[in-house]
Amino acid sequence: MKKFLVLAGILTAAACMPVFAQMKLAYFNSEAVMKQLPDAQDAQRQLDKLVADWQGDLSKMQEEWKQKFDEYDKRKLIMTDKRRADAEKELRELDQKIVEYRNQKFGQSGDLFNKQNELMKPVQDRIFKAVQDVAKEDGYDYVFDKSSDVLLMYTNEKYDLTQKILGKLTAGLPSSLQPAQTTPGPASNPPPAKPAPVTK
Repeated sequence: MKKFLVLAGILTAAACMPVFAQMKLAYFNSEAVMKQLPDAQDAQRQLDKLVADWQGDLSKMQEEWKQKFDEYDKRKLIMTDKRRADAEKELRELDQKIVEYRNQKFGQSGDLFNKQNELMKPVQDRIFKAVQDVAKEDGYDYVFDKSSDVLLMYTNEKYDLTQKILGKLTAGLPSSLQPAQTTPGPASNPPPAKPAPVTK
């Protein structure tokens, strides 16, 4: 919503300027670029493996808790008060351990967030620079990211810089790693993609 308001403000202000007719606007799709960029794909594979490993650890911990709870639930009526209290304490501690592990790995500032920054930020910085280079070379005043939450009601495909930006990013790669050329499809408004769009 914030980016949409920024875009609306830019276009509204520009429409009031005499030079609006001379302004050049274009867009690109960072989601499409990320999907075809080898280093972005490698970073995403690393993240996916980490997530799978951490989810596996969580599943084991949750299964352990369930087994202990089932055992406690079956035997609680014949347990001594002390044994019951010890079992309940053990369940509470294991439950807290699960919560802490989940927050450590998937929390707002957890390991996944930090690893995403570590692996994805260099890729995003490269894309941002390529966008700047293409915009300066071709004389564009504004370039918008179509895969972000900027609402583009209509886009003319001749102003789509996605392939040009991707070409600049992959210019030095061997031909075997070069992404296949794609023909842009009809304009659409996809939801925010994962990984996140390039921001600066």
